[in-house]
Amino acid sequence: MRRLTFLLVVLLSRQTVALWAQDVTLPAKAGSVRFAAIGDMGTGEPAQYEIAQRMLQFHQTFPFTFVIMLGDNLYGGKSPDDFQKKFETPYKPLLDAGVQFYAALGNHDDTNERFYKFFNMNGQNYYSFKKGNVHLFALDSNYLDPKQLAWLEKELANAGTDWKICFFHHPLYSSGAFHGSSTELRVVLEPLFIKYGVQVVFAGHEHVYERVKPQKGIYYFTEGASGELRAGNLKKTDLTAAGYDKDRSFLSVEISGDDLYFQAISRTGMTVDSGTIRRPVEVQATASQATAVNR
Repeated sequence: MRRLTFLLVVLLSRQTVALWAQDVTLPAKAGSVRFAAIGDMGTGEPAQYEIAQRMLQFHQTFPFTFVIMLGDNLYGGKSPDDFQKKFETPYKPLLDAGVQFYAALGNHDDTNERFYKFFNMNGQNYYSFKKGNVHLFALDSNYLDPKQLAWLEKELANAGTDWKICFFHHPLYSSGAFHGSSTELRVVLEPLFIKYGVQVVFAGHEHVYERVKPQKGIYYFTEGASGELRAGNLKKTDLTAAGYDKDRSFLSVEISGDDLYFQAISRTGMTVDSGTIRRPVEVQATASQATAVNR
C-alpha cells in the first residue's frame, strides 16, 4: 500500500509538471541565451522556497543557464547559516544543475556579499559578463560614484553591437507606491543608457512585478517580488505596460538574434505577463550606410 501511494504521488507530480510546462511561452530556440531574474528574495521564508520550486519546474522544460539577482539577496542576518537558509537551500537543485547566479547589491545587502562564491561577483561591487551575443552589466545602485560611472561608460562603449542589458536594485521608473521612481539615479544613468544603446534594464526594490512602457527607447522591468511582496502596491500610472502585485513572481528571459522573449510567472504557476522585444537595427543600418559610402 505504501509503495502504491508513493507511485501515485510520483505520477501526479509528473502530471502536474507536465501540465504546468504547457504554459511556457518562450520558444527555446537553438543557441539562444536563457536566464531568469529574481529580486528581493532572500527571506528564507516559505514563499521564497515556493518560487524556487516553481523556477526548478520551469527549468525542466526551459533550461535557462543563469539567474540575475536584483538585490536584497539576504534580508536580516548574514551568518553562514543565513546564506544556507536564504540562498543555498532553496536554490540547491538549480545550483546542482549547473545554473549560475549573478548578484547585484540591494539596500538590505552587505557589501561583503561580493565575496560569496555563489553570487559570482568576484569581489566587485559592480561588474560585467557576456553570454553569447548578450553583454550584461551589474551595477551597485546603492553608491553610484564617479568611478563606477566612468567604468560603466567604458564598458558600454566597448560592448560593440551586443545586446546591452543593465541590472541593479533601484528602478529608474516605477509605479510602486512605496518607493516609486529613483529619479536621482535616472539623471545620471539614463543619458549613458541612451548614448550607448542599452536596450533593457532590470531592477528590484519595489516588491511587485512591473514592465514599464518603453522610455526613450529603453525597456524597464521591475521584479522585486521573488520573496517579499507588497500586495496591491502598484499605482495606476501612465508608466505601466503590465504589472502584478497579488503574489510572488519571477521573470524568465530568452534572447535569440535580435529578439528578446520574456515571461513572468507567479508562485502558483500563472503567467502574469509575456511578450517579445525586437532589438532596434540602428547599428546595423548605420554600418550598411557606411559600407555604401565607402564604395
